Amino acid sequence: MYLPIPTAKPLLFIPCIVALIATALPAHAGTQPRDTVQVVRANEQRHFPATVPAGNYSGITHYRDNQYLVVSDKSKTDGFFIFDIDIDSISGQLIQVVNRGFCSSQLANRDGEGIAYLPVSQTVLISGEADGRILEYDPNGQLTHREAEVPAIYRKADRNLGFEALGYNAYTHRVWTCNEGTLDGDGPCSDSRNGARNRLRFQSFDEALKPIAQYAYLTDAPLSTRTSALFAMGVPTITPLSDGSLLVLEREFYVSPAKLGSYVNCRLFQAWPDTPLTSEDCLNRDDVLYMDKHLLTQWQTRLTLFNHSLANYEGMCLGPRLANGSQVIILVSDSQDQYYGVLKDWFKTLVVRLK
Repeated sequence: MYLPIPTAKPLLFIPCIVALIATALPAHAGTQPRDTVQVVRANEQRHFPATVPAGNYSGITHYRDNQYLVVSDKSKTDGFFIFDIDIDSISGQLIQVVNRGFCSSQLANRDGEGIAYLPVSQTVLISGEADGRILEYDPNGQLTHREAEVPAIYRKADRNLGFEALGYNAYTHRVWTCNEGTLDGDGPCSDSRNGARNRLRFQSFDEALKPIAQYAYLTDAPLSTRTSALFAMGVPTITPLSDGSLLVLEREFYVSPAKLGSYVNCRLFQAWPDTPLTSEDCLNRDDVLYMDKHLLTQWQTRLTLFNHSLANYEGMCLGPRLANGSQVIILVSDSQDQYYGVLKDWFKTLVVRLK
């Protein structure tokens, strides 16, 4: 997401009551609804200024061995970077990240936000937020002239609240994406004061890039209740798992009018796409069935006088398996080109146990 930060200037009734309360709670509240992913360790974020030039890194996918493909929403041309990422086989901590160069399509940047590698065709998909398209590329960055058949409903997306997330899983053979913010007609979009929960549409495609099914997803409410200089709340990235569930990152980026006091709050959920939408009707209705979800972990980074940890995480993918069989999740942040020398290109790993 392109988010420029401005410069500073009675007893019988008890069972019924309990049931009502339970249905009113968010999907991730209370006991775990299913067999869920377990977060074993959340490693501290790191940056690698000597080997990763300032950028606007907004999506990541595993390619082969220790190589990953990374997309930038403001690269000079349309295409993707190749990164080497080395990870400790015991702790899952990042050892080194190196940007090895850019594969260009020689066309204009489409505000590339999400990226996914398809081993079956040895091709790369990139979602463009500016044009609302998901295009396919070969490993050298050239267009194959194939693209996903995106349902017309997504044309209602605001230019800056469209496709950011993109993910693929070779076991389920599904490509996944969603709109970052609520589409026009689906209800209010979250802002820093209204407490609205975004109603999103998760879309799956097959490996031929034909649409399969669409599911309704409801984000948590934002933390903020104050006026902001800039604000972004939504889902910037999805990682599909082999059991059919999805890892979903909900990111709230609050920019204080004074800049100091800005924060990014991240919540990582596991969600289950069980009941597809039967039409493209408005999601702002009482009978909509939203995807079940469970909170796995959350963290916050901030910008204060003595704390410059602010990290706008927008990309996520599966990393390697560790020696004990645990799975690494890799996250990459968008520093807005290391904005004013204050922000950094942060990377972070989570170690999870998949069931």
